[in-house]
Amino acid sequence: MAANNRRMSGKKGAQVGSGGQRRRGLEGKGPTPPAEMRKGHAKQRAAAAQARRTQGRPQQRRGAGRTSSELVVGRNPVVEALREGVPASTLYVQQFIDSDERVREALQLAAERGGINLMEAPRPELDRMTGGLNHQGLVLQVPPYVYAHPEDLTAAAHDAGEDPLIVALDGVTDPRNLGAVVRSVSAFGGHGVVVPERRAAGMTAGAWKTSAGTAARTPVARATNLTRALEAYKKAGLVVVGLAADGEAELGDLEALDGPVVIVVGSEGKGLSRLVGETCDFRVRIPMPGGAESLNAGVAAGIVLYETARRRA
Repeated sequence: MAANNRRMSGKKGAQVGSGGQRRRGLEGKGPTPPAEMRKGHAKQRAAAAQARRTQGRPQQRRGAGRTSSELVVGRNPVVEALREGVPASTLYVQQFIDSDERVREALQLAAERGGINLMEAPRPELDRMTGGLNHQGLVLQVPPYVYAHPEDLTAAAHDAGEDPLIVALDGVTDPRNLGAVVRSVSAFGGHGVVVPERRAAGMTAGAWKTSAGTAARTPVARATNLTRALEAYKKAGLVVVGLAADGEAELGDLEALDGPVVIVVGSEGKGLSRLVGETCDFRVRIPMPGGAESLNAGVAAGIVLYETARRRA
């Protein structure tokens, strides 16, 4: 009877249960994390490898800038870039490519130069790398360009015991014009070129080609703010000379070219921007008896650099 009373009692004793496991199991685990965060996933391994490579890179010194890698695509462009000495890190060649003279020359130039990795890749991989462009089985990777700081250019001139001769470009967006200016600066004994960080041409493969190899020995500096960079040059004792079609002085009459100088060249269409023009100590014009309204940046810079070098000779 006692046993029966215990069975009829409403008091519960210890029972074996789930311990809340079933209830928590119904709650869900939240959204699925992205592939880069899932342990063991291929994208997670790739992201981890990229992070390790980034951590292993040396830090850039103050003011130095670096562009992203660039791809030169197609048989003729690749061969021309290699002929002109454009820096390259890797030459990608399509597997089972139909070889012709351009392919053979590209392989020969890359091997002769040294320091260029030769990689064989399937066509789908090259299609992915180039975004579907017509690569014709050849892709050349150009490494990032490391820019100088504007102060480096004056420091190099002083180290050489020379008056600084620098060209600054304001609003020039064609890389070929930048390459032509670099070539002229090198030819007439200048100490470098300054370009703005934004809305301006950079040292792409096209600029390298136009410079005809002189970019390897003529530094290009990048300024976060061109107006402030010019003001810093003025404080350092340089005269800032801007080229303008309506300039107050004529090039041949400007004595400031004899000393430390920064020559500022604007875009062909708009010329100097307002703030840059106001920062210049002098605004000069190039006499053009033929009646042309303007010259492109490369030609204009070459004329002024020649006049400067003639006076300093």
